Amino acid sequence: MESLRSKHYKKDFVTAFPGDESGNLTPRQTPGVLYSKTIPTPVEKVSLLAWSEELAEELGIAKPTTQEELDILGGNQVTETMYPYAACYAGHQFGSWAGQLGDGRAITLGEWETIAGKTVELQLKGAGPTAYSRRADGRAVLRSSVREYLMSEAMHYLGVPTTRALSLVTTGEPVLRDMFYNGNAAYEPGAIVMRVAPSFLRFGNFEMLNARKETNHLQQLVDWTIERYYPHLTGEDKVLTWFKEIVERTATLMVEWQRVGFVHGVMNTDNMSVLGLTIDYGPYSFVDDYDPDFTPNTTDLPGRRYAFGKQPSIAYWNLGCLAAALLPLLEKDALLAALETYKEIYWKKYYQMMGKKLGLDKVTNTDTELVTQFEQTLAAVKPDMTIFYQLLIDLPLFMESADEVASYFKDSLYDDLTPQQSEQLYSLITNYLERLNKNTITRQASQEIMRKANPRFVLRNYLLHQAIEELEKGENTLFLKLQEAMKQPYSDKFDEFFQTRPEWASQKAGCSMLSCSS
Repeated sequence: MESLRSKHYKKDFVTAFPGDESGNLTPRQTPGVLYSKTIPTPVEKVSLLAWSEELAEELGIAKPTTQEELDILGGNQVTETMYPYAACYAGHQFGSWAGQLGDGRAITLGEWETIAGKTVELQLKGAGPTAYSRRADGRAVLRSSVREYLMSEAMHYLGVPTTRALSLVTTGEPVLRDMFYNGNAAYEPGAIVMRVAPSFLRFGNFEMLNARKETNHLQQLVDWTIERYYPHLTGEDKVLTWFKEIVERTATLMVEWQRVGFVHGVMNTDNMSVLGLTIDYGPYSFVDDYDPDFTPNTTDLPGRRYAFGKQPSIAYWNLGCLAAALLPLLEKDALLAALETYKEIYWKKYYQMMGKKLGLDKVTNTDTELVTQFEQTLAAVKPDMTIFYQLLIDLPLFMESADEVASYFKDSLYDDLTPQQSEQLYSLITNYLERLNKNTITRQASQEIMRKANPRFVLRNYLLHQAIEELEKGENTLFLKLQEAMKQPYSDKFDEFFQTRPEWASQKAGCSMLSCSS
């Protein structure tokens, strides 16, 4: 295990590409460069709030024991071998071209070589302004930082591809935020998360270079990305094959989001990873009552572009933007053909995933109709998604009436069922039980498949909100408990959280709806 302070950091990215070396933090356009040198702005007092022991062990990083080491986690100290920078990228936001964006409150300190010989980027979120902060202060509040720290790790334990979070520190300084952009700004405690990923490269990095017609830089970044993160790709057609793999990884990510009921909330192209990772945790949420039109993001209303049920199609649209950025390097027809593979890949993976959620031995064409019936019925009945699928695992193999079915699923319901809803649910369960009886595997084997596919614990927004409120009062009991529960999302060890969202949370700010500043 090595100390954050004594480690020799690699700086492959800044060595490979041109950057603005001035260190000027004034917001501006930076044509011709892929990053800007950015020294974190010191804070009053760095105090450790959370440390991911498992991730630290995997990376070979020793837990800080001195204030000097802690200061690295808060941006108060930069070692000699670090080269802090903010990346320059662009993006489409809510369907419209936004031009240059870049890391507005994220600063990469350097690249850490792990004990396994792999390289990851260590990045601080909330460590001060950068050249890409535009009108913002580059800071983060405790509220948003707790959400990012916990959810990054929770998604990892759920088995969803994601960036990680190593540490969470408080800064001892207040940060002014207008949570819902409605003129009610207030000071909140400041905090900083250290994020970890093999790379934070986004679709927007490539869009930026294409928009500026910096074709040489575009080719250079594509080649570097393939060589570093897709080394198995070789040959003359490696760029096209690389795009195809991004298509597949993105489709896989969408299937995983749908499996666990995760809603990202702001799927702009600058928030899409070229490694197929979940990146940038802002106004996210898990689905409570099943609703394909649910979006947790106030900025996404009323269009609901990034609603739960629309995520797979938005990913396809975003891949189209990446394809457009690669047009100077590849033939249009070949790119379009590669892009169109997304639909087949997604649906094949989706039905396979749903087959596991339902405990089927295999998924036939007839089973896809059953999956559709599940989607339609759940959208009509709106049970709690997580609890419904948990109850489905132990479903009795014979259900006599609609009342019996409704009674069995009662703990997952937010409202009493109408007669029509009751009949619809009974019809679904009748068809499902009929299909289960055709399984070629045992009931026990079917249930084991379901337990691995259906989480029993998810980090619901109201739990996060309660933990944040406690932390702001100096208490950490719930925070610590959630930190343990998220590591075992498929077990029943934390069934104190196995309940529907309480009524009070459906309207409370920060529980039901959040903004991009969340």
